[in-house]
Amino acid sequence: MSWETVIGLEIHVQLNTQSKIFSGASTAFGAKPNTHTCVVDLGFPGALPVLNKAVVEKSLKLALALNATINRKNVFDRKNYFYPDLPKAYQISQLAYPIMEHGQLDISVGDEVKTINVTRAHMEEDAGKSVHDAVPAATGVDLNRTGTPLLEVVSEPEMRSAAEAVAYAKALHSLVTWLGICDGNMAEGSFRVDANVSVRPQGQSEFGTRCEIKNLNSFRFLEQAINYEVERQIDLIEDGGKVVQETRLFNPDTGETRAMRSKEDAHDYRYFPDPDLMPIIITDEMLQQAKDAMPELPKQMAERFVRDYGITDYDARVLTTSPIQAAYFEEVAQKSGEGKLSANWINGDLAAALNKEEKTLNESPVSAERLAGLIQRITDGTLSGKLAKKVFEALWTSDLTADEIIERDGLKQVTDTGAIEKMVDEVIAANQKSVEEYQSGKEKAFNALVGQVMKASRGKANPQQVQEILKNKLG
Repeated sequence: MSWETVIGLEIHVQLNTQSKIFSGASTAFGAKPNTHTCVVDLGFPGALPVLNKAVVEKSLKLALALNATINRKNVFDRKNYFYPDLPKAYQISQLAYPIMEHGQLDISVGDEVKTINVTRAHMEEDAGKSVHDAVPAATGVDLNRTGTPLLEVVSEPEMRSAAEAVAYAKALHSLVTWLGICDGNMAEGSFRVDANVSVRPQGQSEFGTRCEIKNLNSFRFLEQAINYEVERQIDLIEDGGKVVQETRLFNPDTGETRAMRSKEDAHDYRYFPDPDLMPIIITDEMLQQAKDAMPELPKQMAERFVRDYGITDYDARVLTTSPIQAAYFEEVAQKSGEGKLSANWINGDLAAALNKEEKTLNESPVSAERLAGLIQRITDGTLSGKLAKKVFEALWTSDLTADEIIERDGLKQVTDTGAIEKMVDEVIAANQKSVEEYQSGKEKAFNALVGQVMKASRGKANPQQVQEILKNKLG
């Protein structure tokens, strides 16, 4: 039987406010356990929550970026459950009146662009953290994270492969960091993914029973967990079993998921409006302020790059995956006057060098200004493609400019016609067999002759001139 995978993602985006959603306690990561808390976070009797205005402002930015419907009336609800890291025995969240609904996010998988519908996103507070290795023979609880503001972004179950799910998670990660509302640090829990996975026979419209894989904190783990879970469910069904709706955890050491608990539905949490928090009304003034604070979005910028710099749609999408990369490209393109060549070098040689040394663009030894200088020397014919790669290697390991490296290492391309003709004559005289093979119709012999001339020039001769002169002399 042929099976279809159905995936929906719930992504917890930690908003980068300085204080928590309902208290003045710090949200800074890495403090000593239980030092960034207060009576509100700890659920002391009589301690009342007060909403952090910045949480609403940042949430509105994402709503605008997703072209979502913004609910003018927002209500906070109590989500009731008991867990050791939840001091109040309830979480303040949103159920019936979330901040936004019906958004859209474009994803790219290879050359295909697909739009994923975003069901909703709601504001809520984070829970604390159970620590299993700090106290001998016991589990400790660190409540520093309690009350940290989150946006939970829920997609429609429209992804049909792990690759699409990863593309969606990466697209949302790129967007929230682009907007400056989340630092995106997955290792610190700033961006956490829950994957709802089910399978169904190809062609069936009814969904299969889903399982939720909780707290995936890397794109690689997301892909591995989904692929394992899909195979587990298919094997289970084909062996005559049934998938049970449950919450599962992914073990990166084994690459497997395991059952954690049976999956709850909304009625299990006994939601009701929080009596300590008044409804929030989004005014026209608040909306206008959010719009005024919006940066140029990745999709808009990509379209502008294609229009202004003549690059491909694919290159534009890659270059606008982060504001740092987009700004780097624009500086190189403007200073060199070459959009396409700038895109090729950034997405090609520079990206490969960064990847090899596991560096980010922020850590690149080659500044945008120095890369632009290299591209200018390619454009004006000073450097051939081969010589440019040598100069780039030197840029990577020194603080010199491209011009200084060319001068120091004698890498200027030979374009003098007389000098190239002399080398061509010498190569023809020394390689009569290749000359005869070319004249008898063997094109490979011509390439061999070009290679000999380039070797004689130590790679400095202009390849186009070499080919033109050779063809003229060989008839």
